[in-house]
Amino acid sequence: MSMEGRTCVITGSARGIGRGIAEHLGSDGANVVVNYRSSEDAAHETVDAVESAGGNAVAAQADVANREAVERLRDVCHEAFGPADVLVNNAGITADHQFTEMTREEWDRVMDVNLGGMFNCTQEFYDDIWNAEEGRLINISSVVGKQGNFGQANYAAAKSGMFGFTRTIALELAQGGSTANCVAPGFTRTDMVESVPDKVLDRIIAGIPLERLAEVEDIAAVVRFLASEDSSYVTGEVIDVNGGMDL
Repeated sequence: MSMEGRTCVITGSARGIGRGIAEHLGSDGANVVVNYRSSEDAAHETVDAVESAGGNAVAAQADVANREAVERLRDVCHEAFGPADVLVNNAGITADHQFTEMTREEWDRVMDVNLGGMFNCTQEFYDDIWNAEEGRLINISSVVGKQGNFGQANYAAAKSGMFGFTRTIALELAQGGSTANCVAPGFTRTDMVESVPDKVLDRIIAGIPLERLAEVEDIAAVVRFLASEDSSYVTGEVIDVNGGMDL
């Protein structure tokens, strides 16, 4: 699944799942645009990791909820590597509260980043993906978008919205020979999950048939397949990577 010469933009890739995706694609020879909002040092560490793995990389600051910032992200990509072949919409935030205590500001901010950011980035890079040979759009959702989660009405709604968006864009991109797919990870071993209290984490793991959290590499490997030419007949799919939580 060589990615040699293919240019990949990965939003929210300074750390966590995004960084794992960047490193995986870089190890296959991809040119990687590492997007970050505020974690500049971590983004440059990711760039170094990608280059150590054999790829080329550049860091690009942009809040994906800001359309002008996303335009600058596109310009950085074009100046460094040319048009994008692959866009991975990974950037996302949480603002958790039980619904009766959730503010409209918390609702709007999660929607602006998780759905609005996907809209902004997809629209800015749409022509690149359409015109690319084997163009790829990959959206990173969550098992929470399928099952819900207490205190995450905003996050669950946003992640669920990615499913319908992906399937619609898949129909439209198909006319140009490119694909769009969605990956819905389960609970993954990242800094955010590992900050969960042990008792809560134990309950989460008890509900996973494979009896473990996902590793970042589990998610990145699926994204790498979808980004490659090997996935050319897969489009409009929501691929669960959750250890069997839906069984």
